[in-house]
Amino acid sequence: MNLLCMTFLTLMKLHQSPAGASPLRIPAAPPQPPAGPSEADQKFAEEYLHLFYGYQPKPDRRKRAAASRDDSDQTMGFCHKVKKMQRFFGLTPDGKLSEETLTVMKKPRCGLSDVEPYGGAVRWRKRTISYRIAGENLPFPASRTHKAVRRALKLWSSVSLIRFRRREAKEADVSIAFFSGAVFSADHGDGSPFSGKGGALAHAFLPGLGIGGDVHFDSEEEWTLNSTGISLPVVAAHEFGHALGLSHSPDPGSIMYPAYNFAPSLELSFDDVKSIQHLYGENPNFHLQSLKSPPPKTPDKCDPDLSFDAVTELQQEVVFFKDRFMWRKHPSFVETRITLISSLWSDSVPSHLDAVYENVEKNVILFFKGDQYWKVQHLILQEGFPRNISDLGFPSRIKSVDAALHFRNDRYTVFFTGHECWRYNELRAVMEGSPMLIEQQWLEIPFPLDAAVFYEGFVNFFKGNKQYKYDFGQNRIVSVSRANDLMDCEMGKSNKHIS
Repeated sequence: MNLLCMTFLTLMKLHQSPAGASPLRIPAAPPQPPAGPSEADQKFAEEYLHLFYGYQPKPDRRKRAAASRDDSDQTMGFCHKVKKMQRFFGLTPDGKLSEETLTVMKKPRCGLSDVEPYGGAVRWRKRTISYRIAGENLPFPASRTHKAVRRALKLWSSVSLIRFRRREAKEADVSIAFFSGAVFSADHGDGSPFSGKGGALAHAFLPGLGIGGDVHFDSEEEWTLNSTGISLPVVAAHEFGHALGLSHSPDPGSIMYPAYNFAPSLELSFDDVKSIQHLYGENPNFHLQSLKSPPPKTPDKCDPDLSFDAVTELQQEVVFFKDRFMWRKHPSFVETRITLISSLWSDSVPSHLDAVYENVEKNVILFFKGDQYWKVQHLILQEGFPRNISDLGFPSRIKSVDAALHFRNDRYTVFFTGHECWRYNELRAVMEGSPMLIEQQWLEIPFPLDAAVFYEGFVNFFKGNKQYKYDFGQNRIVSVSRANDLMDCEMGKSNKHIS
């Protein structure tokens, strides 16, 4: 089956050197296209899309019967579902079963579908909800398990008018239980079996009679009460959102985002708070509390005050980093959607980065935060990392990197630290000479910088909510605009061109 719905551009932009070198460059060899998905990955993806995106694969008998006929309808149906999944998770929606797409598919997640928009359609018609915890297969002693459940429930009751009451009797609105299932066929009576470690962590049922409102956890997961393994309070908070009537949210900052994500602290997002208050009303105590500590909002790419932590080229894309989020801008697609950094690089790469760049020739990506850096290849953190930035040749007085600008064809990288810039030879893996002053090398560029990246023949520097387009052939700034000028927003762009 041909799953390649689109082809990628393979030409690299030609970069010039800020030191006045010749503008004629031999483009770097494009990376070799990855091999297609294995038969096992293909089967896994079909099952994933069937469970979470309504894909209906042909039964084996029909597949064999159609082997000699045109199966383009089936192919396009598969591609359509892949694109839908990719859009939901902020990936490039090309319909390809790429390594990145498979990585996201294989992340632990909630067992409910992502395409059932029931949020607000079903809710409890009362404000006090009873709950009970079954005593079998608990991941911790009963007292600690109850404490984790109470912590998750309190997230929702603290912002809305809903209340929870624990019951010891078998009858309760929300029944919480842990079930084992090492294979997909191992059912626990609700038609939604668990797959063992990984995959679906838990699932819940909408408010209602009988099984309605019940929450089931896979007992074979490595449940924890902190940031290691799979956090029970985080998953429980997500599932209780379903039990109260909320659907999955495409907002990666939301507790209702379907993929497992351990945030630095267990809290509801602005989106979560508004959704639950729409169903059950606002807790008056929350209004006073939110004035001091409002729920966090996911960064809006069209916010005129938006700034970035780091920006880098990534093959043909430009990737923008902010806090624990990122946006990926691809030349073949109009839409630029937000996703979690961890959705692609798992927990091997930190959030709130200082600088990022890709070395195409070595096929590695380097991430910088504080005095450490991480090296990733094929989405995998390389052995021995993170390391101290002194390994790159920085003296001990340099405690962090503000920005990194990689010259693909000249095989060197310029690092920006405070008012200085450094030239790193990628071929020899050494820092060349002494640092130079930014004001001497890059005229009129403000410092310290937030980020720097090549884009369409220019260098774009970022500081605060401003972006400076720099033509180093003329060695000057040619325009100043909002930092998010490349983010496909319809707002007035207010570019200031400098003549």
